[in-house]
Amino acid sequence: MSTSSTSSAAAGALLRRQLKQMQSDRDIPGISCGLVSDSNIFKWEVMLMINDDCKYYGGGNFRAHLTFPPTYPHMPPTLTFHHPVPFHPNIYPSGDLCISILHPPEEDKYGYEAASERWSPVQTPETILLSVISLFEDPNDESPANVEAARLLRDEKDGNGKEFKKRCRKCVRASLGED
Repeated sequence: MSTSSTSSAAAGALLRRQLKQMQSDRDIPGISCGLVSDSNIFKWEVMLMINDDCKYYGGGNFRAHLTFPPTYPHMPPTLTFHHPVPFHPNIYPSGDLCISILHPPEEDKYGYEAASERWSPVQTPETILLSVISLFEDPNDESPANVEAARLLRDEKDGNGKEFKKRCRKCVRASLGED
């Protein structure tokens, strides 16, 4: 067996354990996950149900795929939201999430992130998804994936508009099938 197939088999076994743990743990509010296809442990379907108390995204149910590389846990997965893609400073219009903990474990060539903020094998699907829910509670407008969303959020924080909240509420309604 080659090193890459051994690594992939180990990653698959780890992911099976982690998925089983997440599905049996009732103490993880707002997160539901399963496989996109029973034949592929490396691609998960996740649903993030945002608490009603969340200022901008409260009540939203956002679907995404969490896709793991065969080198997991040494390299990070990717998380991509599906239609409707949330209007969020840290989510590209394509649906790809931009969050430090999912950036490869290397020095940031732009000097924005410390290596300690980036991917580490101690991260798990649970810690990733809890971080994403936290990002809905407190969007990061300092390093935006969606520049328009970040600009509108800053305007709102400065008291110069309500467009950000309006756009967020629209995406929440769409996530509930109301649009």
